[in-house]
Amino acid sequence: MTKTDPATVKQVTADWARAFDGFDIWRPLRLLRRVGPLVQGITLDRSTSGDAYFPTAHIHALTRPFPVVSLALGQRLASRSGTPEAIKFTDHTEDYLDAARRLAGQARLSLDVPPPVADVATELRAFATAQHGLGSWPAVDAVEDSILIPSASGDRGLAEEGLQLARDLVKKWPKHRLPLDWVGEEVWITSLRKSADNAEDLRTIVESQVRAHKLAKIRQS
Repeated sequence: MTKTDPATVKQVTADWARAFDGFDIWRPLRLLRRVGPLVQGITLDRSTSGDAYFPTAHIHALTRPFPVVSLALGQRLASRSGTPEAIKFTDHTEDYLDAARRLAGQARLSLDVPPPVADVATELRAFATAQHGLGSWPAVDAVEDSILIPSASGDRGLAEEGLQLARDLVKKWPKHRLPLDWVGEEVWITSLRKSADNAEDLRTIVESQVRAHKLAKIRQS
């Protein structure tokens, strides 16, 4: 892997933070903002060779303990052919503003104004449904997030929509593709219902995750 010098990485990160001034620098090549019980991010994901980066929009729910800030709903900048497009560090100055503009246009969720929780839940449900339609691995985490994020936000109606999707999809998911630690359909639904009914507990988890990932200085919308 080619090693990019720290000064270049710092400059690239700062440039993207200026292009998306609603986000804060969390770590090198990672921008975040808090939107209720989740964070929305723009990650400049290094290429395997290390000489380029893939601009990637994503979210991460804070409603479940997790060791890292994940790239849920990860969406890399796409070229005209639809393939992920990398920006070379050596071409960054000339290319990043256009790349930022196109990423904002392609993103499932607004990178301008913070997206409403309803939009986040809709995209999570759409992703889980699409994964099933493609015959891919069941998007268990996306379904859970589509329930827990609205519940922590106080929107029981959206949480109920997510629970209904969970009931619908779990009956269709191939058993051999479920996680190795799968607890079973009824236990899973009951656990989700219990969590959705305890918004205060979810908000406590959110705050613990904010501390665990050192997000206190990230602006909250």
